[in-house]
Amino acid sequence: MICSMTGFGQANRSFAGYNVFIDVKSVNHRYSEVSIRLPKEWAVFEDALKKTVLQAVKRGRVDVFITAEREAASMKSVTVDFALADAYLQAAGQLKERYGYAEQVGLKELLRLPDLVQMKESRKEPDKEIEEELCACLQEAVSRLSDMRLREGAFLEQDIRERLMELKRIHVELEALAPQVVQEYAAKMTSRIQSLLQDQTPVDEQRLATEIAIFADRSNVDEELTRLKSHFGQCDQLLTDQEPVGRKLDFLIQEMNREVNTIGSKSNHSEPTARVITMKAELEKMREQIQNIE
Repeated sequence: MICSMTGFGQANRSFAGYNVFIDVKSVNHRYSEVSIRLPKEWAVFEDALKKTVLQAVKRGRVDVFITAEREAASMKSVTVDFALADAYLQAAGQLKERYGYAEQVGLKELLRLPDLVQMKESRKEPDKEIEEELCACLQEAVSRLSDMRLREGAFLEQDIRERLMELKRIHVELEALAPQVVQEYAAKMTSRIQSLLQDQTPVDEQRLATEIAIFADRSNVDEELTRLKSHFGQCDQLLTDQEPVGRKLDFLIQEMNREVNTIGSKSNHSEPTARVITMKAELEKMREQIQNIE
């Protein structure tokens, strides 16, 4: 099954006092690479999160963005620094004794003292529960990413199959043209020699046959056409494979292109040359599409 390397997925859930949002996007890459951005207090979970992604994605660059918002009810906690309060009261007593003040230090005055009452964000320490919830949420996002990659892969497969059918059609035409090119060459050479000799000297049939045989050998593309046909069959097989086949298809396209180039270099006729140009154009379009396949 063909899978594209580009896609996007999202998921969110609430746990341990957090609302967590995860975005996952993937793009083309020669190898497999995962980048994760998450709150620094959860950095300890990065390896587990990467393993979650790599279970589903075999090739491509994947960027994971994790954001967490605290739920309102558990965002802040109020604490009193009693040691500091004792120090303030002791200092107040010393001031009263030294300068003769009679006022009592009240609650309002205490609350105004700096750093005595502090509001802190309540955070839960990273634990196994958070790790499991994060991985489960990421798995949902990656599942949606995979669905999108598969849908795009289906379009890529359809396009590649259509182009492969066109290559097969041209291949049949080249098989039919190959012997005709030799026959036309023989007829043209015979006519040219007779024209030059102006019927004064008989044509050396043995020499003519030798020249034609040399031409036929030089322009013979049977081996290239046979290998090309084999490559078509391998391409058909790869398109039905359940494993990632992007690299194999890329290599196969290079081999097809090599055979087509050889056929073009051996062609001494406009008809095969025109078909070779068309095949090269189709192969280039296939190569561009295959760059997107996992």
